[in-house]
Amino acid sequence: MERQTRIFTNVDYDRDGKQVDYLYLPHSVTRSAYGAIAIPIAVIRNGTGPTAFFMAGNHGDEYEGQVALCNLVREMKPERIRGRIIILPAANLPAVMAGTRVSPIDEGNLNRSFPGDPDGSVTRQIAFYIDSELFTRADLFHDFHSGGGSLAYLPFASTHHGPDPALNERGIAALRAFGAPTSLVWRHGADPRYSPAAAMRRGVVALGGEFGGGGSLSRIGLAMVEAGIERHLRALGILPGTVEAPPTRMLEVPSRHCFVYAPHPGVFEPATDLGDVVADGDLCGRVHFVDDPARPPAEVRFGHGGIVVCQRHPARVERGDCVAHTAVEVR
Repeated sequence: MERQTRIFTNVDYDRDGKQVDYLYLPHSVTRSAYGAIAIPIAVIRNGTGPTAFFMAGNHGDEYEGQVALCNLVREMKPERIRGRIIILPAANLPAVMAGTRVSPIDEGNLNRSFPGDPDGSVTRQIAFYIDSELFTRADLFHDFHSGGGSLAYLPFASTHHGPDPALNERGIAALRAFGAPTSLVWRHGADPRYSPAAAMRRGVVALGGEFGGGGSLSRIGLAMVEAGIERHLRALGILPGTVEAPPTRMLEVPSRHCFVYAPHPGVFEPATDLGDVVADGDLCGRVHFVDDPARPPAEVRFGHGGIVVCQRHPARVERGDCVAHTAVEVR
């Protein structure tokens, strides 16, 4: 017997017009015996056509996508489009309201929870609804991320390399249509619990991206997301007009050696900036031991050369914290 979601909604996904409502996740607690977590959702539809599904707030401390999708909800009029747009601006609502990567209710990381569980924790129930009810309606899925409170990123849009060559090819085409100055293909580290991997298992073209970081909101990243959304909608035929996407620099992350980790707890001093080009073995930074100032700092070196696309934002590190990662240009 197929398992069913316990989340309910007043939204009719097949009704024309603009609906802004909630997904209600039953959540019984002391202060509210029959309460529910109300996750905002918008559906904008006009006649038959493709469906674009845009999501932000997968992690609660990543803001460019959240703001871009709130703007889209307010500004998009049904009569402008042909088809359907599903918008989930605060997917892991408890994390969004707390401004944290993971949910304060269950410590759940939504982007490590797919395909979810209808009877699982709050976060896994959200993942199950997205997987079973929203991915099954979508032709294109784009999940907007940033580095959150712990990482800073060189802004880019991305796609994952999966087992279906035809779907991979469509993903690259969608990435080029989005038109970010930099695009990246994740060839390593594509966890099957990620939202794009789950969408691709459903046969959906799935994109992601890192559009800022450091717990702030990048104006450049926000503008990139908003311009890319419009090009997505034109490429799908949901909005009229042709796509005039600017050229994009294509990068990829080919192996785990692109990631650099702190070998000791301490204070990390970076030796590079975002966008720098480095070689194998170049100095990434030093970990200082301020509680033992006579101790020499520990050098940390890049295992795989390329472009520095990510750096840790807080200086204080623990052993095992990612302090940077690189990507290589695809020629």
